[in-house]
Amino acid sequence: MINATGVVVHTNLGRAPLSRAALDAVVAAGGATDVEFDLATGRRARRGRGALAALARAVPAAGGVHVVNNNAAALLLVALTLAPGREIVLSRGELVEIGDGFRIPELLESTGARLREVGTTNRTGLRDYTEALGPQTGFVLKVHPSNFHVTGFTSAVGVAALAAELRTRDIPLVVDIGSGLLAPHPVLPDEPDATSTLADGADLVTASGDKLLGGPQAGLLFGRGDLVERLRRHPAARALRVDKLTLAALEATLTGPPPPVAAALDADVGRLRARAQSLAAALPADADAVALDCVAAVGGGGAPGVELPSAAVSLPERYAAALRAGRPPVVGRLEGGRCLLDLRTVSPEDDELLAAAVRACSS
Repeated sequence: MINATGVVVHTNLGRAPLSRAALDAVVAAGGATDVEFDLATGRRARRGRGALAALARAVPAAGGVHVVNNNAAALLLVALTLAPGREIVLSRGELVEIGDGFRIPELLESTGARLREVGTTNRTGLRDYTEALGPQTGFVLKVHPSNFHVTGFTSAVGVAALAAELRTRDIPLVVDIGSGLLAPHPVLPDEPDATSTLADGADLVTASGDKLLGGPQAGLLFGRGDLVERLRRHPAARALRVDKLTLAALEATLTGPPPPVAAALDADVGRLRARAQSLAAALPADADAVALDCVAAVGGGGAPGVELPSAAVSLPERYAAALRAGRPPVVGRLEGGRCLLDLRTVSPEDDELLAAAVRACSS
């Protein structure tokens, strides 16, 4: 399938496409593999130590790292470990619902923890947090509202200010950054990343592996070594662990060349325009193909409001259904009564394949 929607991390199309290195690693791990074995000593080793070591190198500020099967599982494990029968303090402005009706508050309450909501939808101050803290507080949670943006009369407490206050009370601060950036990205200045969040004082950070990191579905945990060890030793950690294929893909994503998501985010708009013009010129006249500038999106419930300058090949609307039915299927987007094939999310290696798909629909 070719994703020509212009949505870099398209949830309905499987989120992040894996790199060639990750795909090769998955194939290699399909047989016998050293997932829990040390080839040098011939003895049992910690499961997934290669992927864990790669994560630790990518985020040196983390005292410990752990991997579970998705970000929801990461939050679940944190709540089960740090707040069984206790309170989780959370701003009302961060009571997030994501796709398919999934609500983070309901996930947390399913563990037996109690939510202590503070502040209001649009404004939460440091005093709101401090007045809610007590002997029943398991941890304070901050959730990045990755799929919506509140503007106007608003205020929120940053990680650094909240961490400084909680440090005096020995209460952990857990931050769900969501999208999985490991370090700051120039295209996404307002998107939180694991390195900066830990530097600001967070005790634990959770993130997704299959969004902006560009890897397989996984829940990534970074933070204090003692807390990560407690998470790892909790009985539920066994139920939430990832398989050898995920570990192989994650390690290859971290150690190999930039994955497709990174390439799409960093794509030069001038080169995208040149590709669009070349493709449009190569298509038959009855395709009525036109190269034009457009706007792509990050997607994956991340970076709401961020517009990525892009270029597309514009076709008559009737091409949309025909392209989806082709082999390989091509998914574009409808805009202004036309079918746009946005090249920000199409690998240059697939340009000829894309052109052939359009020609097949024109014949």
